[in-house]
Order: sequence, then C-alpha cells, then structure tokens
Amino acid sequence: MARPNHAGPASAAPDPRSIDTDDRPFVLIWEVTQACDLACDHCRADAQPARHPEELTTEEGKRLLDEAREFGEGQLVVLSGGDPLARPDLLELVEYGTEIGLRVTLTPSGTSSLTPAVVGDLADAGVRRLALSLDGASAESHDDFRGEAGSFEQTVEAAAAAREAGLPLQINTTVCASTADELPALRDRVADLGAVLWSVFFLVPVGRGQLLDPVSPERAEEILAWLSEVSEESPFGVKTTEAPHYRRVAIQRRRDASEAPPEDGIGRRLGITAGDGFAFVSHTGELYPSGFLPESAGSVREEDLVGLYRESDLFRSLRDPDALSGKCGACEFRHVCGGSRSRAYAHAGDPTASDPLCAYVPEGYDGPMPAGRVD
Repeated sequence: MARPNHAGPASAAPDPRSIDTDDRPFVLIWEVTQACDLACDHCRADAQPARHPEELTTEEGKRLLDEAREFGEGQLVVLSGGDPLARPDLLELVEYGTEIGLRVTLTPSGTSSLTPAVVGDLADAGVRRLALSLDGASAESHDDFRGEAGSFEQTVEAAAAAREAGLPLQINTTVCASTADELPALRDRVADLGAVLWSVFFLVPVGRGQLLDPVSPERAEEILAWLSEVSEESPFGVKTTEAPHYRRVAIQRRRDASEAPPEDGIGRRLGITAGDGFAFVSHTGELYPSGFLPESAGSVREEDLVGLYRESDLFRSLRDPDALSGKCGACEFRHVCGGSRSRAYAHAGDPTASDPLCAYVPEGYDGPMPAGRVD
C-alpha cells in the first residue's frame, strides 16, 4: 500500500514536445555530494568516503533550487552523488524543492543506509521517482562491479520498498565489456522489479571508468538495436545515456523518422545530449553540460544558473548540431542524435568532435574517423 505524500501538491510534468532546449533543460542534475561508501568500477565522480568541505551548503542548495524553478513549471531536478544519503539535509532539500514546484527525483547508492524506512521518508518528502543501479543480474556480478558485498541485496530490497511506498522505480545499468553479456538477464530483472524505466548508460572513460573496457562500436550498434526491440516488447520504458545514436538506430529500424519513439515512457523526450536539454551542477557548484563532460561554464555560487545555461558559449555551442565536426558533423542524423559530446571530449578534448562509439558512417563520408575509436 502506498504511503501518503505530505510534501505539498505535485507539479505536473511539462509536455516534452513543448520544451525549447535553448531555454531550459529537460533534466538538471545536482551532484549534492561526492561522498559514497561504494567503490564502483565505473564511478564518474571517483567518490570518496568523506564529504568534501566545499560542498554547496543547505542554503546555497536551496538558492540553487530557487533558480532551477525559474526555468519553468515542473522542472525536473535529479539529486545525485556520490550517495545523496550522505547529506544529513537531504530530506530538507527534497521537501523544499517539492514545495516550490520542482519535480525532484533521487539516485541513491545501494548501501545499508537505504533502508525501507528511509525510502518511505523520501516518498513522504516528495521524491517523484527513485533511480537504483543494477550492473549485474546476480549478487556475485553486481557486487563485484560495485565493490561492496551485499549491494545487490540492498538494492533489490530498496526496490521493493519503493514499490511499497508507491514510488516509481528506475533502474540504471552501465554497459561496458564486462557487463554487456548480462543485459538480457538484467532486462528480466528490471521487469521483475516493476520498474517504469530502464536507463542504460554506455561507458564514458572518466573517473574510475577509465580503467574499464568499453564495448566496440559494432557491439554497441547490436545492443542499441536490441534495446529498441526491448522497448517495444517490455512493460517499462528504455532510454540510453551517452548513446544518443539509439535514436538513429530506432529510426533506421522503422525506416520512418515519424515513427521514432518521441518519449521514454515517463514524459521525457529522447535524444537529449550534454548541454542540450541536460545540465549538471557539481557538489562544489560548477555547471557542466554533463557529469561526464568536466568543462565548466561557470559557478552557480557566482553566477545565475539560468543565465549560464542559456547564454554561456559552451552550452550554446553544444546546442548547435551544425557546429559538430568530423563524422558527426557530416551525419544526416545529427539533429536527432548528435553523438555523445562527453565521449568526444574524453577522447579528443573537444566536445564538438565525433563520438568514437558510433559505428555509422554517413554515405559519401571519407573524412577522418573519430579519435579514440574502439574497433
């Protein structure tokens, strides 16, 4: 039975087709802390056990949420980490964001801190969705990837608690060479857990993720085509992170761009990329196009969040598909895909370069292939 929510009236999600990504992001992520008890193989944040002394304070965080509200009604804000539960003021921040009209979601780590009671408290505070990570279909493979025995069991228990509390559940999974073979079994887990969305993240070599092996472009293409099939057959939505060519694959499978899936099943349009519908505030207040693209547009401690997103040269360049170079710049799908700007930056040091994970070569293209291409 779902628990009552006492955090105030819920804000409706805006129509994703009505959002101009020059004006506002679909998703604003705030990394509230880098602290986390896990040592995951892929960790972008290179998380540490202790909180950073220069994290945004409670008052600075509330000011950030106030500014996020200025983007427009129902702005989606994801509180991320590290592990957000490492912040003692987390419930206060969730309640505040909800009260001022934001749609607040959370990505906690699967640790002993995430008890059923805590999940219930988060639901009462106004969290709109809980996103949990599963990177292996079994306790052995998941715990090995996460670097902590018991993480799988704690994650599954938290998923059950979310269902009991009436919280929609999202499952996040990392795709790399060591996890790719488990994807079919993970799909079954996602269905069994009653998730509304499976978010599949294709590895970007930042943080500890630099030590992992990515899949090849050809294997990525196969996985994306398979995910497109899964999205058509499953009771949950499917979206990719740092693999926007999923949309190109879906279009090619249907041979008609008008039949491509417009949303991820819970109100977010597909095809957003770093800086274009997506923004990330670090634990110390730096605004990045993505947590995987560590080039700052400025600090929210010193400048206005909305102004930075709309007017900074970095974000404006990332919202211009015609500014892309190389294979991505020549691709006819650049306006619906655009490639991973984070992966391009990680490999070439240039966020407008080509995505080395994409296997597609535009007809007639004979220019250089992306730097760092995995063959």
